[in-house]
Amino acid sequence: MVDWSPIAKVYDPLKAGSIDGTDVEPHDRAVWRAMGARYKPNKGVVGDPLLTLFVARLNPQTTEDKLYQVFSKYGDIQRLRLTRDIVTGFSKRYAFIEYKEERAVVRARRDANKLVVDQHELLVDFEQERTLKGWVPRRLGGGLGGKKESGQLRFGGRDRPFRKPINLGVGLVQDRGGGGCGREWDRPGPREREDRSRCYTYKYTYTE
Repeated sequence: MVDWSPIAKVYDPLKAGSIDGTDVEPHDRAVWRAMGARYKPNKGVVGDPLLTLFVARLNPQTTEDKLYQVFSKYGDIQRLRLTRDIVTGFSKRYAFIEYKEERAVVRARRDANKLVVDQHELLVDFEQERTLKGWVPRRLGGGLGGKKESGQLRFGGRDRPFRKPINLGVGLVQDRGGGGCGREWDRPGPREREDRSRCYTYKYTYTE
């Protein structure tokens, strides 16, 4: 508990798949895939990773010129790369921006996150592929993103940090059993029956 942090310091697919970083078993196949992956950062990527930002959730129509216009106000840009599909040339909706100075990176990460560009709210964070030990990309089941609809949420990043685990204390044993839980289960009506099968009841038994 002492070493707990809302942001991952070392990438662990099993922890990233857990809302509080305490899971002991993968809850989806993608986590299994990420745990077995042997990924090495792309050696073809140039630039200083400590001066590079990752910009995601772009509008598919947003161009390099637009990004340069928006992000150059935070400092001098060394390189800007909007990732595109190698076949179609369409934007993959994320980009990497390298600045010349550290203060520009810090300022852009602080002020540009959740900035609305072309009707889309951006996610801005430091590059992680070359800076976060053990990093595994989304295509291999890793990452710190994901959508609620897919059920493959990932935690430990800026967008979805770990929630602080419940401190059970000395002498308490956690027993996970069937039953209902959660805010949705407290609501009356059809939704209640819907959520019971997806919840757990936590029972705490004192042991000597």
